[in-house]
Amino acid sequence: MVENSAGVGAAYDAVAGLYAELFGDVLDRLPVERGVLAAFAELVRVRGAGPVADVGCGPGHVTAHLGGLGVDAFGVDVSSAMVELARQKHPGTRFDVGSMAALDLGDGVLGGVLASYSIIHMRPEQVPGVFGEFHRVLASGGHLLLGFFASDDPEPQEFDHKVALAYRWSPNSLMDLLRQAGFVEVARVLRSPHDGERFQQGHLLVRKP
Repeated sequence: MVENSAGVGAAYDAVAGLYAELFGDVLDRLPVERGVLAAFAELVRVRGAGPVADVGCGPGHVTAHLGGLGVDAFGVDVSSAMVELARQKHPGTRFDVGSMAALDLGDGVLGGVLASYSIIHMRPEQVPGVFGEFHRVLASGGHLLLGFFASDDPEPQEFDHKVALAYRWSPNSLMDLLRQAGFVEVARVLRSPHDGERFQQGHLLVRKP
């Protein structure tokens, strides 16, 4: 488990109920994100290489959405309160407490990994190790979909996230780290901020050869 996991988990434990209330239906308002998830789900289904782990799943709304797209998905989160809420809301779906930096999974067992805004609280020096862990658990041909707050600066930029210190990343900088971890780029999407959002929203879709 990475050094700051306990602090981030405790921070999300404290706001789990409010977070679920605010964001449980957020995909209904995000057509671009729904489209990116649909493309990811189709690639995973066609490949048929295994289930999808939604790491940093929060209250489980995106995990459940993937299930509705025909994907065998389960969630993992460092916050035990989030996992408990996810289990209550989506009783037919598996949710585990765990760290994305040390997944309790064998090598090459997954067809996909979704990390939707899950790395934002990682210190920049921790991110390469997390990408290496994603690569380890993915089967050959498996896909990773990464969501993040985007920046034009090549260096990660700290910002005052409401729950815990977070970072914005340049898509190119993240893609460089993903290539070093062994991934190849499939697609990238940048969305302008909606009303009430401060930053561009980024999505990188990559594949393990």
